[in-house]
Amino acid sequence: MKSNFSESLLSTAYLPPVEYMSVIYRSDKVEIEQCENYQKQSYRSRCHIYSANGPLPLIIPVERSGTHSIPVKDIRIDYSRRWQQQHWRAIVSAYRMSPFFEYYEDDFAPFYTKEEPFLFDFNTKLTELLLSLTGIRKSISFTEIYRKETGTGVTDFRELIHPKRECLTEMKNGQYHQVFAHKSGFIPNLSSLDLLFNEGPDSISYI
Repeated sequence: MKSNFSESLLSTAYLPPVEYMSVIYRSDKVEIEQCENYQKQSYRSRCHIYSANGPLPLIIPVERSGTHSIPVKDIRIDYSRRWQQQHWRAIVSAYRMSPFFEYYEDDFAPFYTKEEPFLFDFNTKLTELLLSLTGIRKSISFTEIYRKETGTGVTDFRELIHPKRECLTEMKNGQYHQVFAHKSGFIPNLSSLDLLFNEGPDSISYI
């Protein structure tokens, strides 16, 4: 398949949405920004899954002191709140009836018992796991300095892929099976966890 993007620049993301994974798959080179200042209310610390009551945001709490002026790679996760148990309970409730949950459950469960100090490292390990399980063979690099401007041939997705923006037109690839679609219809661009648990090895065909 011919790539759509020569080089793509992405933000870090927690269990990133399907369009994020699609960008990685369609790019010759992928770089993740680790030197930007942390931004709240973005995919950097949240994802959306499909619960019995519709879309459900899962948000990782972070230590708050001076977060606006700290590079995202230095942001620490706040474990004083029992968010890991809450997130895993929500994931199990949403996907235990999906076709491939039991197949992949043991891959993801350790992320909700062990304490990874930094958000960026936690996100990176989850993203690498998702890439491996979906069969996307791409190497990811990381910025060494903040890239305020990108050069020719680089597509900047750092703000384009955002919970408050619509899914990119070229990333709309039709529909796949979702457990609760009979109640609320198909919901596009959820966490790629939704795609993996529902489509398993066929996820890459959708991406």
